[in-house]
This record gives sequence, C-alpha cells and structure tokens, in this order.
Amino acid sequence: MLSDIEIAESAALKPISKIAESIGIPESRLYHYGKYIAKVEPSANGGKLGKLILVTAMNPTKSGEGKTTVSIGLADAMNRLNKKTVLALREPSLGPVFGVKGGAAGGGYSQIAPMSDINLQFTGDFDAIEKANNLLCAAIDNNIFFETALNLDPDRIIFKRCTDMNDRALRNISLTVGSKYIRHDGFNITAASEIMAVLCLASDFADLKRRLGEIVVGYGKKGGAIKCRDLECAEAMAILLSKAVKPNLVQTLEGTPAFVHGGPFANIAHGCNSLIATREALKAADYVVTEAGFGADLGAEKFIDIKSRIGGLTISCVVIVATVRALKSNGGVPACELSNENTAALKKGLENLVRHIENIKNVFGIPAAVALNRFANDTQSEIELIKDACAAAGAQTYAADCFLKGGDGGIELAKGVAKLADADNPHQSFCYALDDSYTVKLTKIARKIYRASNVVLSGKAAADLKDIEHSGYVGLPVCIAKTQYSFSDDPLLLGAPQCFDLHVNGIELRAGAGFVVAACGDMILMPALSKSPGYLKMSISDDGKIIRGLS
Repeated sequence: MLSDIEIAESAALKPISKIAESIGIPESRLYHYGKYIAKVEPSANGGKLGKLILVTAMNPTKSGEGKTTVSIGLADAMNRLNKKTVLALREPSLGPVFGVKGGAAGGGYSQIAPMSDINLQFTGDFDAIEKANNLLCAAIDNNIFFETALNLDPDRIIFKRCTDMNDRALRNISLTVGSKYIRHDGFNITAASEIMAVLCLASDFADLKRRLGEIVVGYGKKGGAIKCRDLECAEAMAILLSKAVKPNLVQTLEGTPAFVHGGPFANIAHGCNSLIATREALKAADYVVTEAGFGADLGAEKFIDIKSRIGGLTISCVVIVATVRALKSNGGVPACELSNENTAALKKGLENLVRHIENIKNVFGIPAAVALNRFANDTQSEIELIKDACAAAGAQTYAADCFLKGGDGGIELAKGVAKLADADNPHQSFCYALDDSYTVKLTKIARKIYRASNVVLSGKAAADLKDIEHSGYVGLPVCIAKTQYSFSDDPLLLGAPQCFDLHVNGIELRAGAGFVVAACGDMILMPALSKSPGYLKMSISDDGKIIRGLS
C-alpha cells in the first residue's frame, strides 16, 4: 500500500482554472497560489442553491474515525453518479498537524490536494488571522500602558493572544513593558480565537469589518464593555484579513472541486468551515458535502444551532461516520484488542451511535444515514449487528471503503445519501430558542443532546455570566467547549452516559463572532503536545521533498 504522500504525488491534478471553470467560476475571479490552488472572489449573484449534506460522526477515539476521508469519498462518489457535487471543508491547523491528530486533508485515495501544501500553511489564512488577533492585543496593552481615556482595567481584559501551535507554556503569561508590569494574559490556539470565528461566520467583507468592531476586549475601570472599535483597530485588522476572507479552491484526487476555508476546532470553537465558502459551494453545485468537527454532540450541534441559524442554511440530510473500532472502544475494549471480534462490547458501544442518530432525527428533525468506515479486521457479523441497530433507530447504514478505493468505495453511500437529500425536509429545528436565557440554553443542550441531569456553574462561570448579561449581551447562541471523547465533560465516560452533571467552569463573550463560549470540565483553549508528538514521525529529504508524517 502506497503512503498518502505517494498516492497524492501520483495523482494527475487538473489546473485550478479548469476546476473553477467546471463549476462556473471564471478566471477573472481567481487569485492564484501556484498551479493547483486559488482564492476565489465571492460572487454577488444569487440563484438556486444546491442541497447541503452535513457529515459528522459518533464520539471519536484517539485513532480517528476518518470523517474527512469519508466526506471526500462521498463527494467523489456522487460525482461518479453524475450528481454535480462540491466539497466545503475546513483548513488544517498546524497544532494537530505537529501534535496528535495529524493532517486534515483526508487519506488514501480520498484526499484533497495538494495535500502537503494544504496541511502546511496553505494560503496563509491562519497567519493573517493570528496577526490580526495579536495586533488587537498589542493595541490593548498600548492603551493600558499610556493610560488612555478608555481607562481599560488590566485585570478585566478578556481578549487573548493566539498562535497556531500546541504550546502549554503559553496558556498563562505575565506581561511587562520595560520595568512596568502590565497584567496577566495567555494564548489560545488560533483555531479557537474569536478572529477565526468572526472570519468563518461573516457573510461578506463588510460584515467581517462590522464583527471585528463588535469584539469586546474587556471592561473599563468604571464598568462598561470596551470594544475593538473603541480602540480604533478594526480597520487595520480588516486590512490584514482582506485576502484571508476569500475562500480557497482546491480539488480532490478525482477532480471534485473543494472549497477549503477557515478552521475552527469543534471541541473548543464552533467547528465549521466559513459561511462564505459554504454559500459559494451551494451556488456552484446541486449538492454540497460539508463536515462539522468531532462527534455530532459538538460539531453538528454547533453547525445547526450556530452556523445554520446565522447563515440561514437548511440541511438536507446528515451522515454520521462510525467505525467498528470506535464502537468497540466506546464499549470498553482497550486499544490493543480492538482488532478482535467482540460483539458484546460492540452492542454496548452502539448506544453511543444510536444516541447521535436519535439527536439528529428527533432534536433537529433532519434525516440521517450512517457511513461505516471499513477496516480490514471488521467482520460480517459485526457489520450486520451495526446495520440492525441503526435501522431500528431509523437510519440506514452504508459501508464506505473510500480510503482504499476513493469514490468507487462510496457509491452505495452516495446513492443512499442522494435519496435522503432529494426528499423534502421542512422540519429542521433547533435545540433552543435564541430568546431563552443562557442557563436555559445550556440546560437544553445538556439534557437534550448529552442526556445530563443538571448544569452546574462554577463561581467564575456565574460571575462571567453576570458580566455578560449586565453588559446587554443577551440572545446569543451558546458554543460549548468540552471533550470530544464523551457526551459528558469527562473524557473517560464513554458510551452513552446519562444522569450526570455538566460542569461549566467559565463563560466567555464572543460578541464579534456572535456567541458565548461555555468551557466545561477541564477544557482549555490552548492544547498541548503529547509525550510523543506527531512531528517525531515526520521526515523530509535533503532536496526539500516531504517523505512522510503529514497525513
């Protein structure tokens, strides 16, 4: 079996101008980044929009379940069936690329390309977001240092610096200028920054500028929220983001057009690609395959309750990716035994997948299908057990072998998904109403999606909420930051737990993005490298050719 890099290098990619032409985008709207990558000037035209297919997953394991690979294979398969389909995916973050998770460009014969370029800095969007974020931080501390009329309280600054790398040492820092102490601060990873969320939820450049100005950076010494526009920084930040806001166009190994733009994490941010890119894809195709990060309790919930609500999007159907290995892991099987058949553990782990199906169908009113990402050790009895359980929950299961076979391995999945997408779906709903209080919103998500009994606010979270509400910020969606490995806030509580408490330890206002972030359990917004990080597996030749380690 060839490596992902070898497969990518053997593919005959088309010039990006040809890919753009195939979906009606003229050369005049392209900004080229080499032969196979371009940014696209968004279209001001309306017209008929395609059907939106959301790919999500059961709660993942540390080995990964191949959600992006299935998304790519599904889109390729639909084009093989002559159903004009475009992808809309997130950009990779260097944190996971060099950390635990690896790249985010798919794998095997279901990749977006050029894979190495996409995984490594791409068109510089993350760099622009980081620079815009940190320019605002510099402006904040400059105002504090010179004691301007804004009278910022150094102890009540809520906007943090960011960098696109896992670095635990930057979680908490102290700032000084010369010998003058300024304040305590810290870094978020760029994918969790408010600037990333602003870029991904803006409807156009004018809306981006407006949202930048609305960012609350902290509070004054006499009370009252201080915004980015009060620091007169939004225009300069918008200049840094003027190219980054344009969606990127690439292709799969089979030539399916792919908009890859924006990269918020789903466990600590809202986990979806940019609204601008999604809309461009919907204008260009009859079907759009997009994805939301991690399990459906995180990415799909936020896609529906935040992104689709803000963007006015209607989801035609949801695909939930699962693997036999992940199901057995959720059933209590240790990693070293996942290759062995274990139907008892599989039945227990299926409770996790069934709950996700129930949530999508019953809470959000959207039809669902299950994509079973195949591994060599899967047995027919295990597969039949999964199909029966999912059918009883109201979702058909389709085996997907996209890693080894590309689009050809997703044909049956594509047929089933197209049938679901083509059916009328007027019943999409939300988990909560925007005019619910924040405590009610948190409680509805916790009980409806997670099956928790109660939401427990820490003293800090209660104080945060009081500040937010007293500043007049009510009626915003809630973005929950928690572990991706469990429905609960405890990463070790696998399967389908219920009747537990959801612990909220802090609530942060993201006024520019248009939501509040509730940090649950031990969740933090700056990840760390593991004891054996991914960069140890990487190698590059003396002539600059990447050999391994990016997939």
